[in-house]
Amino acid sequence: MNPVMNDTKWEELRLAMLELGELSPRFRVLDVEKESPSIWDADWFYHFRNGEYKYRKWVEIEIQSDDQYDAVLMKLTEIRVPGAKIENGFRIFGYAMTGEYIDYIN
Repeated sequence: MNPVMNDTKWEELRLAMLELGELSPRFRVLDVEKESPSIWDADWFYHFRNGEYKYRKWVEIEIQSDDQYDAVLMKLTEIRVPGAKIENGFRIFGYAMTGEYIDYIN
């Protein structure tokens, strides 16, 4: 696996989601050393920083309304992060497999 995010980009993501205030979404994290993701959480200020960013395989962002979708998409596009739209929101990639194509959210 190859890293596609660094500490600076993870911090940009954290701060962008904090800026959304009431529209700030929940997230869950899968670390490279774990088999299952964390529980859903909404604390971008403290909990998102738990552990080291270098172990983040991906972060999923859960969307619960159209307004929240629009606000989150705008922030993700602004900060330009590697990821994909998924059924309930977005997945931001921290790592990619060698030879795997990863696009940016737009």
